[in-house]
Amino acid sequence: MKKLKLPFEQRAELFEKLSKSEEFLQQINQVGQLLRVAVRNGSIVLICGNGGSAAEAQHMAGEIVGRFLVEREGLPALALVADAPTLTAIGNDYGFEEIFARQVTAFKDLTKLLIVVSTSGNSENLIRAAKQANLHGITTVGFLGRDGGYLKSLCDIPIVVPSWSTPEIQEVHLTLIHLLCEYVDRENE
Repeated sequence: MKKLKLPFEQRAELFEKLSKSEEFLQQINQVGQLLRVAVRNGSIVLICGNGGSAAEAQHMAGEIVGRFLVEREGLPALALVADAPTLTAIGNDYGFEEIFARQVTAFKDLTKLLIVVSTSGNSENLIRAAKQANLHGITTVGFLGRDGGYLKSLCDIPIVVPSWSTPEIQEVHLTLIHLLCEYVDRENE
């Protein structure tokens, strides 16, 4: 009889694979440095995603504005998914595809970094946000899944979780969020 693999074993294999990827580790380090410089210089980090990725965007913004592991001043981050009146007004007036792009344009002079979170990499509203960021010289980081989708080509740093399982991708994204927030906390390294 074939032994069933528990989800824990599958997740452990994915994390093991990623931890041995030099490219993946270099990208995390690069994003950590960009994130730290941005927030320490007062630039608002914009973060967006849909569904579970929207929750992860809010989680990341909360850890940056509040605190993660160490007591420190609040730092500037904004989850573009957290303002229901703005989202619904933009969605109603311009369409759901524009809910993030309009906000990127609105904050273009206050930000140097946009983080898009997407398991598929193909959400039209995130694609349009990344295009606006590119247009305004804002560095775009993608926390992506599968093959990176169309967003991969629009991100300055696409961090792609090579899995087709949405839960696995989201679990890695959450780990990335925590790693990057820890990076921000380590101010003097």
